[in-house]
Amino acid sequence: MLGTRTNCVAEWHLTSNQRYDDPFNEVTVDVVVTGPDGSERRVPAYWAGERRWGVRWSSPEPGSYTWRSECSDESNSGLHGIEGTIEVEPYAGSNPLMARGPLQVAEGGRHLQHADGSPFFWLGDTWWMALCRRLGWPGDFQRLTADRVAKGFNVIQLVAGLFPDMAAFDPRGDNEAGWPWEADFARINPAWFDHADLKIDWLVSRGLTPCILGSWGYYLPWMGVERLKQHWRYLVARWGAYPVVWCLAGEVMMGYYLSEDRERDSRLQREGFTEIARYLRDVDPYRRPVGAHPTQRGRHQIEDDTLLDFEMLQTGHGDRASLPGTVRLVTEARAEDPPMPVINSEVCYEGIMETCREEVVRLMFWASLLSGACGFTYGANGIWQVNEEGRPFGPSPHGSSWGDTPWWQAAQLPGSGQLGLARKLLERSDWWRLEPHPEWLVEHAGNENYQLPYCAGIPGELRLIFMPRQLPLPVVQGLEPDVRYRAFFWNPSTGAEIEAGQVQGGEDGRWSAPKVEVRRDWVLVIEAERH
Repeated sequence: MLGTRTNCVAEWHLTSNQRYDDPFNEVTVDVVVTGPDGSERRVPAYWAGERRWGVRWSSPEPGSYTWRSECSDESNSGLHGIEGTIEVEPYAGSNPLMARGPLQVAEGGRHLQHADGSPFFWLGDTWWMALCRRLGWPGDFQRLTADRVAKGFNVIQLVAGLFPDMAAFDPRGDNEAGWPWEADFARINPAWFDHADLKIDWLVSRGLTPCILGSWGYYLPWMGVERLKQHWRYLVARWGAYPVVWCLAGEVMMGYYLSEDRERDSRLQREGFTEIARYLRDVDPYRRPVGAHPTQRGRHQIEDDTLLDFEMLQTGHGDRASLPGTVRLVTEARAEDPPMPVINSEVCYEGIMETCREEVVRLMFWASLLSGACGFTYGANGIWQVNEEGRPFGPSPHGSSWGDTPWWQAAQLPGSGQLGLARKLLERSDWWRLEPHPEWLVEHAGNENYQLPYCAGIPGELRLIFMPRQLPLPVVQGLEPDVRYRAFFWNPSTGAEIEAGQVQGGEDGRWSAPKVEVRRDWVLVIEAERH
């Protein structure tokens, strides 16, 4: 009998009593788990090497469970027809991923929440190549994890070994056991995943949700749909029992840089990842949320967007020139029906190409959130590709490098800590109820001038205004005559507050913000007084 806690992973192994020439490709094993209420879940097992298969399973509900193995080779009595029991007790610790449960889409489709209904504000960080050896285990990886936890991040976006910005089997992308697949994609390399397991488990143990990208999009023409389905089945078997979020691929429709026909590859990838998304729905017994990291909008990356749970955006790396496109894409995504949670999952990595400094990071964050996004992913040039001290990642296939800042130096760029402060400010209120209200400002950001203020809020309760520049000072309108507010300026670099006095709409419902001494970007908070 096995014992575990709710939302915690239980693991056990099965050993084949037969030998196969190619066990990964010749045999599949599932375990059917029956709950106290009689419901069943089919959990894929993973080939662990030689004659061993591993099973990982978790449940949000306490109670007694039974399981029975099913093997495609029913004559194998070591893999087929094995039975057992699992006792699940309530989790009593403080890790929010276990105490509150994994992520799901909230009712109404506007934001994510834990399984217990607690709203989840997505503040992600971009570690695309974190599972390679260049971010060493345990020291480097644990050091970066601790830094991000301290700063308030709660999601890490990373790729399951089939990395961007390199050709397949580039030595810059291996880990201590090589690559996740053997040469020519003949079969999975379980030893690679043994090393990757340590990192995934560590993130979860520290309360960070892994957002796992199966591959970069351009691997599909190289591997084919069926091999990528095998890849995804293996990911679900290894990591689906953890409180993860799935992402079909990075830049799903982008063909390989040096492809002879990138338009053909793009069409092939859009069609192929649609089929893979359907397969992932079928093979994942936990129904983890699924997104698609795009070239612009996730909903446009596959042929059937009902296969996605949330929309990821990529809105540019062009410094302030990326602002109009960012606002447009967030606004368009939020207006879609049926609604999905909108996450700006890549924009203006801090320091990329020696641009996009901290003030631009703040601008993209607040413009996204006040235009309708319910989460944001930060990125720092140097971390995503894991530049080592004195040995940067080097050029991408297109022949140039995105920058050579070492990863730990990049981890100290100020924008990362400032977004953690922003999350703290938002979580002081019912942030998930925020809606864009540009009409609450006499002059607001839009097609004529994206450097004007942005506004979102909750009628009668809260107005949040981001001022990219101190001037012009906001003139607020539409204030309810029977609501008395308190206003303060919030410094997005330090979190310091400067009182701006009481606010109450006059006969015209307007209020002009006072001048603040320092000329810079500010967040103006107007919140209803509590009686």
